[in-house]
Amino acid sequence: MQLIMLGAPGAGKGTQAKKIAEKYNIPHISTGDIFRANIKNGTELGKKAKTYMDQGLLVPDELVVDLVADRLQQEDAKAGYVLDGFPRTIPQAESLDAALAKMGTKIDYAIDVEVPDENIINRMSGRRACVKCGATYHLEYAKPKADGVCDMCGESLILRDDDQPETVKKRLGVYHDQTQPLIDYYSGQNVLKEVDGTKDMNEVFADIVAILGE
Repeated sequence: MQLIMLGAPGAGKGTQAKKIAEKYNIPHISTGDIFRANIKNGTELGKKAKTYMDQGLLVPDELVVDLVADRLQQEDAKAGYVLDGFPRTIPQAESLDAALAKMGTKIDYAIDVEVPDENIINRMSGRRACVKCGATYHLEYAKPKADGVCDMCGESLILRDDDQPETVKKRLGVYHDQTQPLIDYYSGQNVLKEVDGTKDMNEVFADIVAILGE
């Protein structure tokens, strides 16, 4: 079962990817995790990626695809995987398809967690993070016991810059420009499945399981 998760920042695709990985006993793979593992282990690909990252540059698509392809060939991914946060663009998707074709495999489903922008802005602007221990809360879904105070360590909670409405709008703009075309791309391959991400987290997961099978 080879899966890709699609969805805007804050749509909840990462949460669903973790739940899928757990239920089907397949790895949840994000490019961030791949970069960190390769850099930590001092692999050739990791060293190449680090030279770009150290200069504050984006890692080129070709190298990212090589890193992902290498990860997908590891033993724990033989039965499948769920890719989260990759591909982000059409060129990345095409390169990934070419790499998978060389391995004699392909993507089974691209699952798009659909949430309107307005919901995402409201959702993310309700997040609060602890300045000390990093614990996260939500003013609607996961409130702290005392307003503005972390349950874990008693420090103040803040609205992170990333979650400010203006920042979220910008991130959504980038998503729609770059990543939205992937929805058409995978739709054209007949592997796209859409789920309503505005539902309760467990209902969204039940909808995904209905697509994938028990």
